Amino acid sequence: MTGTTAQPTSRARSWWGWGWADAHPDDAECAAMGALLPGTLARPLPVPRVRDLGIGSSAVRPPRSLARLVTADPADRAGHAMGKAYRDVMRALRGRPGRVPDLVARPLDDRDVADLLDWAGERRVAVVPYGGGSSVTGGVEYRGDEHRAVLSLDLTAMGRVLEVDAEGRSARIQAGTLGPSLEDQLRPHGLTLRHFPQSFEFSTLGGWLATRAGGHYATGRTHIDDFVQSMRVVTPAGTGESWRLPASGAGPSPDRLFLGSEGALGIITEAWVRVQERPRHKASAAVSFADFHDALRAVRALAQSDLSPANCRLLDSGEAALSGAARDGCAVLVLGFESADEPVTARLERAVALARSHGGRHDAANGGGDTAAGASGDTAPGASGDAAVGAWRSAFLRMPYLRDGLARMGAVAETFETAATWDRIPGLIDAVRTEVGAAALKATGHPATVNCRLTHVYPDGAAPYFTVLAAGRPGDEVALWDDLKAVAGEVLHRHRATITHHHAVGRDHRPDYDRQRPEPFALALRAAKGALDPHGILNPGVLVD
Repeated sequence: MTGTTAQPTSRARSWWGWGWADAHPDDAECAAMGALLPGTLARPLPVPRVRDLGIGSSAVRPPRSLARLVTADPADRAGHAMGKAYRDVMRALRGRPGRVPDLVARPLDDRDVADLLDWAGERRVAVVPYGGGSSVTGGVEYRGDEHRAVLSLDLTAMGRVLEVDAEGRSARIQAGTLGPSLEDQLRPHGLTLRHFPQSFEFSTLGGWLATRAGGHYATGRTHIDDFVQSMRVVTPAGTGESWRLPASGAGPSPDRLFLGSEGALGIITEAWVRVQERPRHKASAAVSFADFHDALRAVRALAQSDLSPANCRLLDSGEAALSGAARDGCAVLVLGFESADEPVTARLERAVALARSHGGRHDAANGGGDTAAGASGDTAPGASGDAAVGAWRSAFLRMPYLRDGLARMGAVAETFETAATWDRIPGLIDAVRTEVGAAALKATGHPATVNCRLTHVYPDGAAPYFTVLAAGRPGDEVALWDDLKAVAGEVLHRHRATITHHHAVGRDHRPDYDRQRPEPFALALRAAKGALDPHGILNPGVLVD
């Protein structure tokens, strides 16, 4: 069964910041947020304008055969120059976006991608794959001067669900399909991919695959890896497609080579992915803890049970206060369950009881019972139940916009995430809070806020996610954040925690990734890069040289 492309929205994206241009805080809201953080600017930095960047002419022109796919429009080039990390937003605000791509190409099919790669290889043009542009690790920008020109390869014109196999619960989907469009095209079949990263509105299937993205769900299938059935990849050395199989023991998996490769080895153009029925039953609740370490033990017990909550997100007291989930100094555990075929109230009640046995407190009067999700099953995990759950969810969706508002006040407002085994989690969290906080105080003269939440939990470990709020150094905000991130990286390395759980390596995490991976594997990766990308044009500087 074939699919169709969902209609794109006419709403304008922000070229310099997160999400929709009309959703950003205005000057008054920015100033009000800045007033709560000592050491910020007296007034917000102005919203940057493309015309102030002084973007020059492109260094190359495409051949006539490819001209229909390519644009040199300055606004388009500016919008493809960076991702959406704090350092990207800050560079845009300061008028220092780095090297802007010379051209933006939007291929329509595999042949277009192959032709663009052939031309780029001949002309020594770097090719940086681009999906929704939501990278927060420097994954969609070019740094350096080894290439004569830079081409941003935007895959979003390849945005269709091509086939749906309802019997086998799988779908063949083009890599440039944005999250909302993907779900819109699956909805008539009563199916969902059930992969909802925070960037869902502004990221693509290909981007999720290339970065090994984590979704919204805390247990079970948490990474896009878990959904992949087969992939099609175009490389300068040729096009390949893995067999569509439920499982295989036939040697190293070809899909695993390209999952997480961030466009350094090839361009993912489509994939068969496992889909499922849309949920019809949901229930959620919030449990508070006076002691954060008691909450950690409760979450570990839940992760090692057979309950498999869809949401099992633990907020420390600072994160709970920031989101409005609690303001009494308690940590809050947000629980959610869902099912396509049976009520989930009993599972929620068992989870709440288990949390209570570890010192948790839940007010049953706040609700949390099973709620039918309706025919579309669109509500995200945690959409029913306690008021704290709703407050957290609203803050979760709004937070990237608020971060950009604080950036306009010259503040540091950014996040990073990791994962480690349970035996290391308590010490890791304490060390990050202490050492990053001390580094910020030393650098700025003002105390910083370092909050933590667990976003994903596993029987053998968890993924802590940290929020850092600190005063900036006017005109030097990017360097300050780089310094704080370096301190955090040292802590993670010392505790053998990964440099990234789901945000990808990009260029920002590259030094720490080099330390994390075994050298024989690095040798094999460099060999694969040389074989698949002999001219060295694919996303240079990402993963491997």
